[in-house]
Amino acid sequence: MNPIFRQVGLFGKYHAAPAPAMAASSRAALGDIARFLADQGCGVVVEDDTAANADITGFPTADIATIGAECDLGLVVGGDGTMLGIGRQLARHDVPLIGINQGRLGFITDIPLDQFRTVLPPMLAGEYDEDPRTLMQASVLRDGNTVFEAQAMNDVVVNRGATSGMVELKVEVDGRFVARQRADGLIVASPTGSSAYALSAGGPLLHPSNPGWVLVPIAPHTLSNRPIVLPDSVEIVIELVAGRDASANFDMQSLASLQHGDRITVRRSQHKVRFLHPKGWTYFDTLRRKLHWNEGGV
Repeated sequence: MNPIFRQVGLFGKYHAAPAPAMAASSRAALGDIARFLADQGCGVVVEDDTAANADITGFPTADIATIGAECDLGLVVGGDGTMLGIGRQLARHDVPLIGINQGRLGFITDIPLDQFRTVLPPMLAGEYDEDPRTLMQASVLRDGNTVFEAQAMNDVVVNRGATSGMVELKVEVDGRFVARQRADGLIVASPTGSSAYALSAGGPLLHPSNPGWVLVPIAPHTLSNRPIVLPDSVEIVIELVAGRDASANFDMQSLASLQHGDRITVRRSQHKVRFLHPKGWTYFDTLRRKLHWNEGGV
């Protein structure tokens, strides 16, 4: 089968391996995948840091922005954290992404590493299901000025300090007052992130096709403060009223320290991440496999 994707950017989880043996395995896997893509007739461009740390030679290299501008597919080898970081950066370029799982969970990197040789060829030829995911655009405002901006695919989390007590937060939706909450924190999660921290804090699972956010308090002082699902067309504002050493986390990969009066705004980004899955993929297959539903059943 002839590939419809002529230039493929390759990204790897090269820096998070816990032991030298695993690092060697990761490097070998990336090299094997690069050569396999070339054998399929694809031009391969390896992301700069991936090439340097995985010791991949014989292929052109480029930074993420250049890959976004010049490649028509991104192949991410790693775990969900790797995919979150790459997905946010490539979303503005509208480059679709395929994930090969070399991590633990694999909610959004769904192709097992040992199956890439059989799964990738039909996908490269155009046999795939596309799965667009909404991004959040978040800002931290202090005295009316933006002091921090970030995108998030999973969640925006306002947390108390590690050794401090609860924070007090004022929540608004589209300029309308919702509540003042005392809690360990508050999560604004996308459907993609509803299976991450928000789920651990008692939030619901949202199917990725739902155009919504879920607002989930973390260990609230008042037990009637419950998760709520909101449309993703709204703007959510969280103001830090009280609490020491509080911070705002964006996909747990970007961090902003907060002061009293800071306002964290969350709205829908103009960009989406485009995941490609093997033909016939469903979200429910992922839930059954990763959350161990129906064990012992059909």
